[in-house]
Amino acid sequence: MKRICVYCGSSQGNNPAFVSAAAEFGRLLSSRQIGLVYGGSQRGLMGAVSAAVKASGGEVIGVIPRGLCRKEVVDENLTELHVVDTMHERKAMMEQLSDGFVALPGGFGTFEEILEIITWAQLGLHHKPCAFLNVDGYYDSIVALFDGAVSSELIQPVYRHMVLFGHQPESLLERMFAYEPPKVEQVLWQSDI
Repeated sequence: MKRICVYCGSSQGNNPAFVSAAAEFGRLLSSRQIGLVYGGSQRGLMGAVSAAVKASGGEVIGVIPRGLCRKEVVDENLTELHVVDTMHERKAMMEQLSDGFVALPGGFGTFEEILEIITWAQLGLHHKPCAFLNVDGYYDSIVALFDGAVSSELIQPVYRHMVLFGHQPESLLERMFAYEPPKVEQVLWQSDI
């Protein structure tokens, strides 16, 4: 993996472990010479992970919609900064630039982005690892939700196993490197025919 996309909060939250984990993950990426693809902000957990990568001399690529440039403090001191028109363009570009995806703690935007990229994997649109860094149990309820959906036969076990969860950045990254996607037939959309 040359680059990993990190989805996380544009705020820090109220648990100091979130900021520590974001910085630790950023340092780990840089030490392994893995570039960071992220949302382009210098605020919150996004800022913590990008600052750690930059401080270690690593590659940092930000992708942000033009409309969020006013709301979020854009970090213009990046290896690359892509300003796009829509959230759809942002997510597509982040997927294209990345070899894997990790959700650190975050809110609705983080949830939406990681769940969409997992859905793309389920549909066979990509075969890259999707993971959650479960800092201080933040994603325990997501684990329970996914496992409950399997028990309810709404998610097939093969798809549940596509999603990686880990408490430690190093071991989670190792699992991402070892990831082998299940054989999933790509869905053909009407526009593909």
